[in-house]
Amino acid sequence: MACASDTFADELAELGSAEEFLEYFGIDFSVPVVQVNRLHILQRFHDYLARQEAGRTPDYLAYRHWLARAYADFVASSAQAEKVFAVFQRAEGSSFVPLSSLTD
Repeated sequence: MACASDTFADELAELGSAEEFLEYFGIDFSVPVVQVNRLHILQRFHDYLARQEAGRTPDYLAYRHWLARAYADFVASSAQAEKVFAVFQRAEGSSFVPLSSLTD
């Protein structure tokens, strides 16, 4: 006999896009915000879950909360400001190469 968390986990496994996640959890969203930030939103969602829900049974309300928060992070901000991915974290201050270092 399957338990409710198995069904929830199975339903989550079927979701393939940020839009599908947001629709599944009933979160209103702006299409342009998601089009520009979809991977960042999903990564931030994953990061929130990893920090807050590790070891817990998947819970619809908790997951909905973290996805809504991840989406909200990008409504009023940008991927560059939020620095979700390492490329943005490293880019700050480390992309400068002085001309003098390019000489033989």
